[in-house]
Amino acid sequence: MSSRAALPKGKGGGMSKTDKQGRHHLHIELTPAQYQLLTAQAKRCGLTKRAYLVRIIEGEPIRARPAQEIKELRTEIHHIGNNINQIARSVNAGIARAEDAKRGLFLLDQVYELMYQIAKK
Repeated sequence: MSSRAALPKGKGGGMSKTDKQGRHHLHIELTPAQYQLLTAQAKRCGLTKRAYLVRIIEGEPIRARPAQEIKELRTEIHHIGNNINQIARSVNAGIARAEDAKRGLFLLDQVYELMYQIAKK
């Protein structure tokens, strides 16, 4: 049995061959516009073109990576959360002052504002 199987040229045609591990290698032709679209979509998701196509074929969800601005907002929210945790620890230890509570409320307000900005995008 040959490890190369030629598909008929024409509709849906192309070349396919199978390697020793049973993986199939395909040759496909794309127009320049199709190739640019594939490249851009894969890059937006942080995937290689092959990984992007495999996910499509397998019906896996494909999500675009968050923009840099969203990453920065997430980081800022994380830092604020750390500050709020420190304030909560001081409250639980009984060493918190009134300024600490005010600061905690201010930080919570910042978190809500940042989350609103993320939700708008």
